[in-house]
Amino acid sequence: MPETPSGWSAEQPPPYSAPPASPWTAPGSQQQVPYGQPYGQPYGQPPYQQAPTGPGPGTPYPPYPGQGPGHGYMPPPPALRPGIIPLRPLRLGDVLDGTIKLIRSNPKSVLGLSAAAALVVSVPIALGQAFVFDSAQLIASDPANVTTGDLYGSLAVQYGSSLISLAVQFVVVTLLTGVLTRILGRAVFGGTVTTGEAWHLAKGRIGALFGVVALMAVIMVVPLVVFVLLIVALGATGEIGLVIGATLLFVIAYFAYYLFFKTRFAFAPAAVVLEGRGPIDAMRRSWQLVTGDFWRVLGILLLTWILVGIVSTVLAFPFSLAGTMFSAMGAGTAATAVVSTLLLTIGYTIGSMLTYPFEAGVAGLLYADRRMRAEAFDLVLQTAAIEQQRQGWVHSSADDLWHPSNSARP
Repeated sequence: MPETPSGWSAEQPPPYSAPPASPWTAPGSQQQVPYGQPYGQPYGQPPYQQAPTGPGPGTPYPPYPGQGPGHGYMPPPPALRPGIIPLRPLRLGDVLDGTIKLIRSNPKSVLGLSAAAALVVSVPIALGQAFVFDSAQLIASDPANVTTGDLYGSLAVQYGSSLISLAVQFVVVTLLTGVLTRILGRAVFGGTVTTGEAWHLAKGRIGALFGVVALMAVIMVVPLVVFVLLIVALGATGEIGLVIGATLLFVIAYFAYYLFFKTRFAFAPAAVVLEGRGPIDAMRRSWQLVTGDFWRVLGILLLTWILVGIVSTVLAFPFSLAGTMFSAMGAGTAATAVVSTLLLTIGYTIGSMLTYPFEAGVAGLLYADRRMRAEAFDLVLQTAAIEQQRQGWVHSSADDLWHPSNSARP
């Protein structure tokens, strides 16, 4: 076979000839590139203006400018989601959606416990409201015989019942959050817990939960006591304007104070139940978890409280309206007071029965989110979820995974 001076066979194509046609291209559709012309370069373009040959803007290779990933791009696999949340750091939508799934996946346990808690909280305020409605009707029907004592008595009952209800709510919601957190800890893996099992798992931590409630009560009440003493001292001077100004400033300052400590210690019930910590240690643990993400946690909790308030008001409004109208139709009778109290209790119970678990679920999922972000806890959850999927069931030992010793990063 004859050879050229360069040593190549006359029938062998030169080393830089056009590449062969693609096997996936229809015959006749392959563009013919003249010999010596770089592949991908328009015919007639000088060699020194050769077009770029690597991926990037202005090249014939993907990704093209303004388009998405090129051919062969593989998106990251979705996070494992064996239960109510994906096992990765959570977004706001994940937290809200996971809370709804918590209620739907364990309706008997969650709603049953919440209904019992809501009933306990609703009774004092319903009794107070019924008494106020009845007193208002009597005052309106015979205003000439109304005394100052009647007015002060009505106000005392109204605000006293509200304060009692708030105190009961503070205790009950904290305990309920602890019990529901136990249900949530299993629901993350797709498991369910009965009401009796949830109570059995959480009852050993009730004392520590009451300790958290007591410490939180001290933190919240001490500024109020100081304020009352200050107001009494200012009132003795007779300066009404000074008293009003001090009251307004205190309300603003106390609101910020309440939000700060409520956010800082929002994860204390979860730390008590899931990590087995004592009251002080649990509050310290909550403070550490919130550090570094305070504003995000506060924003989600505020949004939750607003949503809870709206939903609770909407659900309770028909029963409150019916109780008010029934009380207006027959003031002063025992039957009217009983029916009004019953209607108001039903309204508050229904509203709180749905809102309490929502608030507790958001706090519990935020606790899980902060552990995933701060301690790489999602790796622990993913490993456990894979093993549970291999076994085909969620073992009760999954509750032990929440202990801080299992964190991937301390």
